[in-house]
Amino acid sequence: MARAGLTAQRVTLAGAELADEVGLDRVTMSQVARRLGVKDASLYAHVRNLEDLRGRIALLAADEKTIRIAEATSGRAGREALVAYADAWREYAHAHPGRYTATQTPIRIDPELAAHAAGPRRAVELTYGMLRAYGLAEPDLTDAVRLLRSTFHGFVALEAAGGFAHERSPQQSWIRALDALHTLLEHWPPSREGDSA
Repeated sequence: MARAGLTAQRVTLAGAELADEVGLDRVTMSQVARRLGVKDASLYAHVRNLEDLRGRIALLAADEKTIRIAEATSGRAGREALVAYADAWREYAHAHPGRYTATQTPIRIDPELAAHAAGPRRAVELTYGMLRAYGLAEPDLTDAVRLLRSTFHGFVALEAAGGFAHERSPQQSWIRALDALHTLLEHWPPSREGDSA
């Protein structure tokens, strides 16, 4: 029987908070149960198993990150939108490292949950919308999306791992990287013959 007041949302949030503190890969059902003050068995009335919990954390994080990006980029275009988008991405990764990891890790997510999750779909819409303002169309849009994701994720992952030991601050490099991305997007190279979506 489900414990009164315990919901899938509360279990997911407890798991997400724990992931931010100890890392997504170190979260266990027992730790989540202890955090909520319940027995392990009580959780299984709300989430199927650890994989299901991780999938729910990933969807929660995708929603949160997308909301931040949407708020940051609202009413902006071009370089301003790109910088706002990138800064919101990086700030979310810094503030919620465990949740962020869930958005970048292949996790099997319940198809029914995924079908009702707005975050991932909205993230795609926001990203493609921002890039269309640069005049890009397929297949360049997809290539540009992959470039941005690789750059943003690569930077924050290296930063989190202490990979920037040079005396120049990561913030200075981040600003210049965004300048370079903006310039590239404005002068995107023409497609090669034979390219297709």
